[in-house]
Amino acid sequence: MRSITIAGREVSVIGLGAWQFGSTSWGWDREFGAREAKAIVERAVELGITFFDTAEVYAGGASERILGAALREHRDQAFVASKVWPTHPLRPQVLAAAVGSLARLQMERIDLYQVHWPNPLLPISWTMAGMRDLLDAGRIGAVGVSNFSLGQWRRAEAALGAVVPSNQVRYNLLQRAPERGLLPFAQEQGRVIIAYSPLAQGLLSGRYAPGHAPGGVRRLNRLFTPENLHRVRPVLDALGAVAKAHAATRAQIALAWVVAKPGVVAIPGAKSVEQVEQNAAAAGIELSTGETAALEEASRAFTPAGPLRSAWPMARRWLSLS
Repeated sequence: MRSITIAGREVSVIGLGAWQFGSTSWGWDREFGAREAKAIVERAVELGITFFDTAEVYAGGASERILGAALREHRDQAFVASKVWPTHPLRPQVLAAAVGSLARLQMERIDLYQVHWPNPLLPISWTMAGMRDLLDAGRIGAVGVSNFSLGQWRRAEAALGAVVPSNQVRYNLLQRAPERGLLPFAQEQGRVIIAYSPLAQGLLSGRYAPGHAPGGVRRLNRLFTPENLHRVRPVLDALGAVAKAHAATRAQIALAWVVAKPGVVAIPGAKSVEQVEQNAAAAGIELSTGETAALEEASRAFTPAGPLRSAWPMARRWLSLS
């Protein structure tokens, strides 16, 4: 497995996102970890996946608990990232949130502790004061941000008084906004973009079509409207053509495209051992210049229909905060 450096640590370019662990929003129950998560995590470790991402709000804390239990025998091999929700922006709240995450993860230190979203009402310096305390106490290895603009990322770094090595953002073949500012900055400054939703919540796998739209959390994503399921067809066709040439799946080609970008780590989820095996294999696919150009040409021609929903109502509903 290829690797990339985050805060002085080598991590796999394909990680494992644990949003789904214990989450009813993804069609599972709170006991999911007892059945499948341990097998998924153990297979991931066997395949060389070392980056594991979770958050205090995922499944109301169940994701951290399940991931921590699954990694109990593999802690030395894992780089674990978690996140503090922006409704905990003050120094004592940040400290308390970290203590809670550490307890659920059953760990003494979180390798990368991220601010999940920028708080729209309060300066980031308030949150970074708590992060500084955690760094100095050795409870976390590094501070990251998530869903931050370039300006917000720079301000977070200035407030912390130290490098903020990563920004976790939505990045995939259909949603390429990070290429306008964030990715060039990361590449120039030795920072890392952590790409969540690298398969556009599974849309790039080709499993969905007009008349066969998914339910659950994907129902809130405008990409899954009947109109957009029709519009995305040329992108899926381009992925299919490249996949055929590599004896791979569309999803693997979509992941290979993401992690081919310098300074990028992808954290797809996995609902089965088979999925994590397919995800890991994507790291070994090398796309030609022509294949990359064909994928990006199809991507540029895709324009989603419909309004972009606000992230906050979605988050309150699907992250158990309402």
